[in-house]
Amino acid sequence: MTVADAAITVEGARKEYGSKSALDGLDLTVTRGTVHGVLGPNGAGKTTLVRILSTLLRPDAGRVEVAGHDVVAEAYAVRLRIGLLGQHAALDEELGGRQNLEMFGRLHHLGARGARARADELLVRFGLSDTGRKPVGAYSGGMRRRLDLAASLITEPEVLFLDEPTTGLDPRGRAEVWDSVRSLVGAGTTVLLTTQYLEEADQLADRISVVDAGRVVADGTADELKAATGGDRVDVVLRDAGHLGAAVALLPLTGVRVDPDRRLLSAPVTDRMAALSGVVRALEEAGIEAEDVALRRPTLDEVFLHLTDRTKEAA
Repeated sequence: MTVADAAITVEGARKEYGSKSALDGLDLTVTRGTVHGVLGPNGAGKTTLVRILSTLLRPDAGRVEVAGHDVVAEAYAVRLRIGLLGQHAALDEELGGRQNLEMFGRLHHLGARGARARADELLVRFGLSDTGRKPVGAYSGGMRRRLDLAASLITEPEVLFLDEPTTGLDPRGRAEVWDSVRSLVGAGTTVLLTTQYLEEADQLADRISVVDAGRVVADGTADELKAATGGDRVDVVLRDAGHLGAAVALLPLTGVRVDPDRRLLSAPVTDRMAALSGVVRALEEAGIEAEDVALRRPTLDEVFLHLTDRTKEAA
């Protein structure tokens, strides 16, 4: 990837609070026009990273550029090109959606006419044009978050930071926000997404960086990270737990894990279809009845736990 392709470049970023390192030489590159997920446990450095990228905090060391501008030397130029949606809504709940957006437009010096026009455009874009003067306090969680997202786009930013944007939303509300994010990226916006919902990163992110102890410990697409964690597995649930020992001995698998409480056998495989057919055939020949036989890949939750647990062990 060339420099022109990068919307965000972080090299060796460090930030310390007393004796604690929030960022410990973190490196990150985000390609323009993509969603880049940043995952990590609490205290990993995600929020510190977003605050530095959005010029709210200065790094102690390293090079950090957003939209081609240095966040320290050219902070004002960066602010003109970014939007930020934090964990908590920044809306006046007594005002209506249109009033909120017009207020943000005026604060960004769009003028009365420009603020009205931008508010109209964003209300249509996010499916909120029929809310009238209903106060934001009466909105559903998903509607409120979509309005908050619209407010972060008043200035049409090149880069948008979403810091845990769907925390506290029900599945319908999360789906509404996801659809809005996909629409933004389709129009060319670059999105950096931090989230505690692993499914969210799996659904939205073109690429994912896993952060722990202030460093990126893994980076890749969701499929690449899952493959690196162990690839495909075959899971067998037996009808009778008493047959687990016999099944382990006869199945054409190595590295079998046994969960007696769930009557489950699980093992890594390389040739998916050959392994599946071999397991089914071996069980039938032995007269062992299975409730379920399935192939699956590691979930992003398993990738996350594997990578962050490994980091803790090495510390």
